Amino acid sequence: MSTTVAPLVDRFARRITYLRLSLTDRCDLRCSYCMPERMTFLPRAEVLTLEELHEVALAFIARGVRKIRLTGGEPLVRRDMMQLVRALGRKIGTNEEGGSLDELTLTTNGTRLAEFADDLATAGVKRINVSLDTLDRTKFSELTRRDSLPQVLEGIAAAKAAGLRIKLNAVALKGINEHDLPDLIAWAHGEGHSVTLIEVMPLGEVEGDRFDHYLPLDAVRCDLESRWTLTASDARTGGPARYVDIAETGGRLGFITPLTGNFCEGCNRVRVTATGQLFMCLGGEGKVDLRAALRSEHPEAALNDAFARAMGEKPERHGFVIDRPGAAPALARHMSMTGG
Repeated sequence: MSTTVAPLVDRFARRITYLRLSLTDRCDLRCSYCMPERMTFLPRAEVLTLEELHEVALAFIARGVRKIRLTGGEPLVRRDMMQLVRALGRKIGTNEEGGSLDELTLTTNGTRLAEFADDLATAGVKRINVSLDTLDRTKFSELTRRDSLPQVLEGIAAAKAAGLRIKLNAVALKGINEHDLPDLIAWAHGEGHSVTLIEVMPLGEVEGDRFDHYLPLDAVRCDLESRWTLTASDARTGGPARYVDIAETGGRLGFITPLTGNFCEGCNRVRVTATGQLFMCLGGEGKVDLRAALRSEHPEAALNDAFARAMGEKPERHGFVIDRPGAAPALARHMSMTGG
């Protein structure tokens, strides 16, 4: 592939340096705010091969992407996914003419992390995100519809032992885990991990009303400030989180607020699904088919056209809102289909 391709800059002059690449829409949990119990997953024939995922990643790297996060579904359930991790790991810090990566990361639910932690570290992954909403085993089972908390905690311990830096992601849910969040934060900070809290996003139909459990993070922050001393931090990890340091725990806490504090003006990222659909915005319908470009007679030219179209169509901001009971989700597709 030619190395003279143009960098990815959208029509609002935002440079795209961060790719979230989904390896699969499949997951071994069924989190109630994410998907229904009887989730219908994509036919395997529609999913990009590992070789095609590698080609997509290289195309983005050549165009200036410096950070790739592997997502799902649950990326660790994808068979032979470590082949892709190792291949991309070789692009970290290479300063090659065709581009290199500053960071390769992964978001996981942790259920299979104990099996893969050492391999991830050896391949060049330095930091991972683990989705964990509560330390209460009963609530965890209710939320995820699986009794897998012991495996998740074992995976987190294995990742720590392997030298991986760990950030826990917790979706704040009114009436479900809101009173568990202080204990989760204190435990994580005691283990040397950071935590980021996330407002629930209206993606895909689920078996409840998200309005009932929508918890604005400004309310959570007020509660935490009644317990601890929170000081604003200028730390950034390339994503939308804004951080504070907590004096009493000695740790860092992030807030991702798509609903109460829109952060789109500095958006530097795009998402590619496991089927090769490039979504320019998590909260938008617009997409460009990279799979068709890859499989065309002239893939290099087709990819160039696809990227140019994507940059011209990337919206200024998302349109997420949860403002009334019974409202339909902002988008029909589930988060597991887009890539977290």
